[in-house]
Amino acid sequence: MTPGTAGGPSAAAPLLDLQTLVAAVRRRRRLWCSAALLGLLVGAAVAVLLPPPPTAVVKVLVAHQQDQPNDTGTLIRTDVALLHTTRIAGKALQALKSAEKPEDFMQDYQGAGLTNNLLQITVTGDSAAQAVARAEALADAFVADHVRRIQEAANAEAKTLLDQRDRIREDLAEVDEAIGEGSSQSGPKASANMESLFARRAELTSRIADFGQRAAEARIGTPQLIAGTQIVDAPRAVRHSLLGAAATDAVIGFALGLALGLAVASVGAVVADRPVLRRDIAANLGVSVITELPRRPAGPWRRRRVRAARERLTASLARTVRDSAETVSLLELGCAHSASVIALDLARALAADGPVTVVDGLPGPQLAGRRPKPGDPAVVSGERAATASPQERRLGVGSVAPGTAWTDLRYLGTRTVLVVRAGHGSAAWLHTVARQLADQHIEVIGVVLIDPDPRDRTDGTLWDGPYTALRGHHERPARHNGAGTSPAVQAVGDGRHRTERLPTWAARVPDSDQEAR
Repeated sequence: MTPGTAGGPSAAAPLLDLQTLVAAVRRRRRLWCSAALLGLLVGAAVAVLLPPPPTAVVKVLVAHQQDQPNDTGTLIRTDVALLHTTRIAGKALQALKSAEKPEDFMQDYQGAGLTNNLLQITVTGDSAAQAVARAEALADAFVADHVRRIQEAANAEAKTLLDQRDRIREDLAEVDEAIGEGSSQSGPKASANMESLFARRAELTSRIADFGQRAAEARIGTPQLIAGTQIVDAPRAVRHSLLGAAATDAVIGFALGLALGLAVASVGAVVADRPVLRRDIAANLGVSVITELPRRPAGPWRRRRVRAARERLTASLARTVRDSAETVSLLELGCAHSASVIALDLARALAADGPVTVVDGLPGPQLAGRRPKPGDPAVVSGERAATASPQERRLGVGSVAPGTAWTDLRYLGTRTVLVVRAGHGSAAWLHTVARQLADQHIEVIGVVLIDPDPRDRTDGTLWDGPYTALRGHHERPARHNGAGTSPAVQAVGDGRHRTERLPTWAARVPDSDQEAR
């Protein structure tokens, strides 16, 4: 038993195949490129259609009584919070003689602490002049409020010290009165009492001088703080560059659109589970990829290569049809136009051996509705296939898309070549196609992959099946229930006895840089 069939798909397949995910996302590049381009355009449009309002800035130097070298910015953050109060906003509006509500005005400005003592105020307005006037009034109101708070704190501290000094003076007056009364007394006890009174008077006198000095120092420090709080950068209007803003917003929009597009593409690729790589398509269908063709017209530098690939495919299919005793068909999945082109090329190649009739079983007008050219083979619909001459070689073209009448596929041919567009069908539908073809006893010769991933380096060849590619097996081999059977459900016997078995998964070989042809 091969390693790929030992544990089934759940044992070998990883939970998330990054290679498949990257290929699926790269395949949906139109989606995320369009999202990135849309984000770029929206960002540029926002900068042009919604320009920022006129703005003015002013910088204020704020002196604090509790300034410390190791301060972490608590004081300046407190000043920023105080700036966003209705008291300061109301004072600024009073200076501007504006009837605007302080709550509304607070939405038009903001403060930021640049350092521990430097506050920047940013104000918006209807015009540059109004923004500058607002910034100046707001800065003056903040400075006045800060100075008032400093003065009130200093006055309160000085008043407390002076009140304490006055109380001590009252105690000193009582001590002096006691000394005056005790001076007329004599004796050892009176002398000891006088010494304690004199010591008490000296202590009270020292404390009175200390409290007076501290009160004076409290008042002396206030002018320094008041002088240190001032506007250091006068209000000025901020210049707005439309080009710079548009470029910045465009870059931001591009990045956001690209991220959103990639996210949507990734989620969609995981949810949809549409195989893109050769190895995944071959493993899900149980048939090897025999060649690859682009879906869109190739550029001038690739036309020769694509033409050569088409010629090789036509020659290979023609040899298979000539050597086969059964009718061969082409069944498409997501690429009806490509399948019709391949069928016409194959019919022209077979026309050299005799008359060829193409039986059109496609749901659209790719073959039946086309305008015939001189020398083209006859094309008949599926309903008129019985009218074709028995001596003519028939080539069926049909579809295995959802809604297919599976029982009609056998009338198109008992051997078939699947023409599958990469990334079109889900893994579940590919399994359904393989199972239905096996139930109809239709042998799948190989897969023609349309619109492959150009960076796919995986191997699309299965190595454990009896007829996994065009290798000279022109006749249907005998079917059996061994380990090398096709991954689809196999019909065993000559048509009278049929058994079914669960799919066996092909062994995955290491990825190769050589394309499987």
